[in-house]
Amino acid sequence: MAKLILRDGTELSDYGKPYFVAEVNSSHNGDVAVAKRMIDAAAEAGCQCVKFQSWSAESLYAAEYYKANPISKRFFVKFSLSEDQLMDMAKYCRSKGVQYCSTPYSKKEVDFLLDECEAPFVKIASMETNNHPYLRYIAKKGAPIVFSTGMSTIEEVKKAVEVIEDAGNSQICLLHCISIYPPEMNTIHLNNILGLRELFPNYPIGFSDHSIGCQIANAATALGAALIEKHLTLDHKKIGMDNQMAMEPEDLKNLVNGCNDVCEAMGSKERVVLQAEVEQKAKMRRSVIAARDLKAGQVLTADDLDAKRPGTGISPDRIDSMIGMTVTRDITADELLKESDIK
Repeated sequence: MAKLILRDGTELSDYGKPYFVAEVNSSHNGDVAVAKRMIDAAAEAGCQCVKFQSWSAESLYAAEYYKANPISKRFFVKFSLSEDQLMDMAKYCRSKGVQYCSTPYSKKEVDFLLDECEAPFVKIASMETNNHPYLRYIAKKGAPIVFSTGMSTIEEVKKAVEVIEDAGNSQICLLHCISIYPPEMNTIHLNNILGLRELFPNYPIGFSDHSIGCQIANAATALGAALIEKHLTLDHKKIGMDNQMAMEPEDLKNLVNGCNDVCEAMGSKERVVLQAEVEQKAKMRRSVIAARDLKAGQVLTADDLDAKRPGTGISPDRIDSMIGMTVTRDITADELLKESDIK
C-alpha cells in the first residue's frame, strides 16, 4: 500500500484514516486574529493540519494584469499575510497541536515555507501542473509534496510527476481535485481517485474537496483517500473568495467525525461472523417445525415440514435430508422438531 512520510513523521496512506487539512485560503480577510480563531476551529474539529496561501500580489499576477484590474491588486494586497504573520501562524498552529502548511506561489515563498516555517510538506496548487521549472525547484528541496490535479489532463499530471521524479523526489501525494467552487455533483468524478491510484500505485491519493457538505468527503474516504482537504470559514454568509463553499467549524467537525466513522466502518474484505451475531442466531434464525399434525411412524414429505423462529432446533438446511425419514412420536402442528423425533 502506498505511503508518504511527512517531515514531522506523520504517515499518509490509502485506506487509513484520512489526514485532514483545513484550507484557510483568504477567509481570514487579512486579519491575524481571525486567522487564529480559524486555527482554533480546525484543531477543535480534529484536523491534523491548517493550510494557508502564501501568495502576494507580486507572486500571483503580472503587472499588466493589475493595470487592467486595479481592484484585484488592492484585494490581494489587503488579504495577503506577510512573512512575519505567516511565521506567527506556524507557531500558533503548533501551540494548538496541529501542523502548519501553505501553498507557495514563488521560489522565495517555497524557501520560506520549508526552511523557516518548517512545514511538514509543501502543497502545490493545481495551477502549477504545467509550470515545470517551478515543479523542479520544489522537488529539489527534497520535502514531501502534496499536489492538486485540478484543471489538468491525465497526460499533464503524468508529465508533472515525471518532472518531480526526475528532479530526485518521489515523496508525492496526488489529490483528485475539481477546480470549480463549488462543483456540481455530476462533475466531481470521485472515481478519479481510483484511476489515479491505478496510474500511480506508488503514491497515496487524496481529495481536495470543493463541494458543499460532508457527503462527498465521506465517499472519498470510502474510496481510500489518504488526505482530505476542505475549505474552512468562520461564517459562510460573509463575502469572501470562497466563503460560500467553505465549511463552518461545526460542519467541519461533523465532516472529520463522519469520515473517520466511514473509515472504521469499511473494515475488512474478509467475511467474519461476529460473536454478537452468533448470539443472535438463536433468536433470529429458524428451526424445522411440523407444518401439520404428524403421527408416530409417519414417513415425512416436503409438505410435512416448514421452518420458523427461534433457531434453537434443527437447522432448516437439513429439511431436504429429512424427507423420507420416520417420525418417532406424535407431533403437533407448529411444534419444533428435535433430533429424537426422527429416524
